[in-house]
Amino acid sequence: MSARRRQNAKSAAPGWGYGHDTIPPPKTANGTTKSDSSRSQEKAAEMTVSQLAPALLDLYSALSMVFGGCCSNVVSYEQLLIMNPRIGSALTFSQMLFITGQSLPAFVTFSQSSILPRLKPRQVPLGQWALQVIVLTSGSLLNNWAFAYNVPLTILIVFRSAGKTRLLEPGLPVSMLFGYLFLKKRYNPIQICSIIIVTTGVVLVTLSRTSSGSNSETLKIMSKEDLSKYFLGISMMTVSLFCTGFLGLLQERTYQKYGPCWREGVFYTHFLSLPIFIFLGGDIKQGLTSLSNPLSTSATVKSFAILLGNLVTQLMCVSGVNRLSSQVSSVSTNIALTARKALSLCFSVWWFGNEWNGQLATGAFMVFFGSLLYTLNADRINKSD
Repeated sequence: MSARRRQNAKSAAPGWGYGHDTIPPPKTANGTTKSDSSRSQEKAAEMTVSQLAPALLDLYSALSMVFGGCCSNVVSYEQLLIMNPRIGSALTFSQMLFITGQSLPAFVTFSQSSILPRLKPRQVPLGQWALQVIVLTSGSLLNNWAFAYNVPLTILIVFRSAGKTRLLEPGLPVSMLFGYLFLKKRYNPIQICSIIIVTTGVVLVTLSRTSSGSNSETLKIMSKEDLSKYFLGISMMTVSLFCTGFLGLLQERTYQKYGPCWREGVFYTHFLSLPIFIFLGGDIKQGLTSLSNPLSTSATVKSFAILLGNLVTQLMCVSGVNRLSSQVSSVSTNIALTARKALSLCFSVWWFGNEWNGQLATGAFMVFFGSLLYTLNADRINKSD
């Protein structure tokens, strides 16, 4: 074969010059080969998956903390109330002490000149927290005292929800009233309609205890004294909602003046509330003593384990809400919280056999529906702004 034939055969050989039996990949529009483009797409897909997996894991853990922690907290809370309906003071003191101890390491510092730790410099003057301490402690005590006044936990759950849009915010009627009076806020017809729905639902839930409905035995059992005691408990819940609303107003003004310092607020409002419980020492002792059983060590351990579980699950619940709100929109957070409250209500009815009737169910539906209506409308307004 001549040199020219060998050259023609060489140029005609498939894949010659790119490796044996390899066809040169075609070019794309931008000049790169299709194999390079596919490798880039695969690499981008791998990066997307590697970035998405931790985010999904964080979201799953946040939802698990919200639903698992908050629902478990309601279960342990009801178990404690069944053991002793007058455990409110001891429970409130335990919650304040636990949150203080959990937050303390972030606010102390050690110096070489002294073996004793010192508190870190504050962002907000100490006197600014004084009124908030009184309001927070009063609201928490009234909340936990209400069960001792014939208020069932089913009503307690709905009443405390009362359209809350965040875990530590007051009910919608209270927040709107305070916003209108003190912050000069104005509300559109849908927001006003949602508040009417929520308020009507709360009234129906409150009166469901005194109506025969599907549970006529309740009316026969409750005497005039029991009814007056029940409405005293409802009054305590109402005052507690107003305390929470006033606390939110004080916090908003503090943060506007000194910047976002909610962690400092949580620590100092709980830490400075501890001396108040000196005046409730007898009631606290009564509550803690009721958990101990001198005849059974295992029963005592179980009771205090439930108390500890209540404190830990409360921390999980609050942490889960904060983590969830940092990852998704406020409307998604509020929908998740509303679903969690409904689930907690179902737990209370199914697990503990609490009373239930059509009026209570209607009122609870109106409270949850009104809350969602307000949340969705507020989200639409924020997007339009």
